[in-house]
Formats: sequence, C-alpha cells, structure tokens
Amino acid sequence: MRRENERLRRKVSELEREIAEKDKRIGEAGRQIAEAEKQIADLERQLAGRKKDSTNSSKPPSSDGPAAAKRSKPARCRGRRKPGGQRGHPGHHRKLEPLDRVDRIVAVLPADCAHCGHWLPQQLAPEKAAGDVHRYQVCELPPVQAEIIEYQCYKVACPHCGEATRAEPPAWVRTSRFGPRLAGLIGYLTVGLRIPRRGVEELLHTVLGIEISLGSTQKLVEETSEAVAAACQELERQLPHEPVLNSDETGWRSMGERRWLWALVAGSFVFFTVAASRSSQVLVHLLGTVFPGILCSDRFGAYLKYHQGRAQFCWAHLKRDLLGIQTFARTTAAERFCRDALALTARLFRLWRRFRGGGMDRSELIRKSIPLQKRFFALCEQHLDSEEEEVRVLATALFKHCDRLFVFIEHPGVEPTNNSAERALRHAVIWRKVCFGNQSAKGEVATARLLTVARTCVTQSRSTLEFLSESVRRHRAGLPPLSLLQ
Repeated sequence: MRRENERLRRKVSELEREIAEKDKRIGEAGRQIAEAEKQIADLERQLAGRKKDSTNSSKPPSSDGPAAAKRSKPARCRGRRKPGGQRGHPGHHRKLEPLDRVDRIVAVLPADCAHCGHWLPQQLAPEKAAGDVHRYQVCELPPVQAEIIEYQCYKVACPHCGEATRAEPPAWVRTSRFGPRLAGLIGYLTVGLRIPRRGVEELLHTVLGIEISLGSTQKLVEETSEAVAAACQELERQLPHEPVLNSDETGWRSMGERRWLWALVAGSFVFFTVAASRSSQVLVHLLGTVFPGILCSDRFGAYLKYHQGRAQFCWAHLKRDLLGIQTFARTTAAERFCRDALALTARLFRLWRRFRGGGMDRSELIRKSIPLQKRFFALCEQHLDSEEEEVRVLATALFKHCDRLFVFIEHPGVEPTNNSAERALRHAVIWRKVCFGNQSAKGEVATARLLTVARTCVTQSRSTLEFLSESVRRHRAGLPPLSLLQ
C-alpha cells in the first residue's frame, strides 16, 4: 500500500507538472493569438485606409489617381439611356449674329442650273435672286500680331529763352518694355488658364511673335499682383461683414516648405490667402475674434475651435464618411447605423430639392424636416457607446453639434454642402500640380491675389483679362484702382 501510494503521488505530481506546462503553453498561445488579432486589426485598418477614396471619405478627388476604383453612379442615374441628347430634347444651336456684327460677306452663286445644266452668271443682281438667301456664318481668327509702340521723345527749343527741353515718356515705359494689356494677358494665362511659365513664353512667341524671357514673365505677374492689391485688400476687409461664408483649405508649397491655401467664398466674391498653418489663428486674422455670420465648412477642428456661433456642416462630407464606415464595417450595428443615417439624409435632401424647385415654401420645409431632425438626433444618441471606434466618434460629433447640420433649413443663403469652397479650390489644386507651388514670398502673395481676382471675376461673370489689364493700366498711370465689390 505504501509503495502504491508513493507511485500514485509521483504520478499525480507528474500530471500536475504536465498540467502546469500545458497551462503555460496555453497562456503563451493566448498571448500570441491576441497579438495576431491585434496585428490583423491593424492590417485591416491599413487596408481600409488604402481602399478609401473621395467617394467614401473626406479625401479630395485629386488624390484618387488613375488607378482608383470605378465610381459607382447613384441609383437614379442608372438606366439604359444612350449618352447624348435624348428623344424630344429641343437641342441648342449657334444663333446667327446680326449683319452689323458681320465683318465680311462672301456671296456664293451656283455655277450651273440644276435642271437643264445651262451655265449661270456669276454676277447676279439682288432683284434677280429667286427665293430667300441661306445664311451660314463661320467664326475665324484673323492674323494676330503684336502692336509695337515706340515713344519718341523730342527736344524742343523755347522761343522765349532759347533753351531746349526734352519730353519725358510715361514713367512705366522706362522700367517695362511690355504694355498693360500684355501684362494682364500673362497673368490671365498663368492663373486663369493654369499655363506654366514656359508654356506662356512659347504661346507668346508662336501666336504673337513676342520674345520674352521667364524672368520678365515673372516680373509682369508680380506687377499685376501689385496692381490688384487694393482690390484684394478691400475684399479682405469685407469678409467679417458677410452674412454667410464657406471656407476650405488645401496644402501648398512655398520655397520647399509646407503652406496652406485658404479659400473663403462669399455671395459675390472669393478670397484666397496662403498661410503658414492650418490652425484657427488664420480665421482669427481674417474674420476677427468673433465672426457674427454663418460659417459653412467641414468638421475640421480649426473651425470648431474658432467659431462658436451659427455654423453649417457639410452634408457631402458626412455622406462620404457614412459610406466609408458602411463599406468597411465589421458589425451589424455599425451597418445599421450607416444605413439609417443615409436613409434620413436621402429623405432630407428630397425635401430640399422640392424646396429649391419651388414645390414648397420655407415654412413647409421647416415643418416637414423637424421629424427627420429628431430621428437623426435620436439615432446618434443610440450609438454613442458603439463598439466600433469610427461609429462612436462620428455619432458623438454629430450628437454634440447636431444643430449645425440643419442651419440651411431656416436661413436663406446657406447651402447644405461646402461645394462652393471646394469648387473654388479645385482650380488652385489643378494649378498646384503644374506649378509645384511658389519659390518666393512675392510669388506666394501673387498666387493668392491673382486667384482671388480670377475666381471672383468668374463668380461675377466679368472678364478676368479685361480686369487685370485695366488694373495694370491704372496702376501705371497712378489712377484709383478697380473694385471687386458688387
């Protein structure tokens, strides 16, 4: 019995050691599994981030690249219609210009009779013409050649004292060999049409026969910038007094360093500035400590920190965020949250389109949107403790700032999206891909000023070329500058 007990005790101790070793191995395996799950989650987040584009996140369309996934059209755009004008479409045709606008008339006469083949006279009196004249107009470009203006300063003797006096040319003639209209054209080609400096040089040489260096091109751009400085400063002073402003920003480069190009869009003008930061201090500098109007933007932290008053968040950004979370969601609750929020968004914008189309007045829009606002607020409140971090963060932000989503319903002049600021920046973003930023402080200032003039003239349906040319002419003559305020 003693030997049997000893044997059993040894066996029990061996089994306990084996169990302890297995528990140790199980613990190590559990830690390895936890680390592997963490790595898998990190890789999934990285993969989801790489799959995000401008359709399911706040990334700009310029970041998609040619290898991006094909954009899916909305359900209302799908169908079997062929591209182009549809049956029953009235069509649009170029109208004939009045005769006083026609520079040259070419009379076309038939050579032979279409019935008997007899030759017909090629000089026909108007009274012998049969039927109406069929008119066709062709727009043609006349031969273009630069106008060379020579200033000859004569020396004339005075009949009274006998001393001779030489005339002085205009002050700008001594410092510049190019006229104000050519300077305005170079500024327009550079900023308005986004043509690189060498492209402008080649265009002037090929079309106008003007030989100009890159340095002269840059000097004329900077002179044009100085000519419109007063007009841009006037717009900057007007910014704090605007009732509604849309704002957005994008990256920029100046002398190899990181900068930010800000765009603020008012009802009748667009203002650009290049800043060293993306912080709220830029808004304080432009709009003052407190902005009394309505500031429309995305949910970037600089706007939340600066503006505590009435504001409108961009629903386009919100929709893209919801689509991104829905695409990469890992739980059913997250998918349900995105699906319900997108459904409420669609219902809200159906009401907005009816209002914009004249199908209802603003009081009816407000009344019918109140239930949707309450449901949206309740939906965000239900997901404040969501398991997925992206859902929790988005629901918390929308719950905290839910009143900033529906300002456009009650206040005229406010749009539900920030598309006006994004469209204003799109021109600058395309230009950035060509010019790669600025190489001097003067170039940085010229960029902001000329972009301001170019986009404001487009907004006001004014000729950018005429405004720049006249501004340079007034600047050289010492006359009061033009204004961009309407």
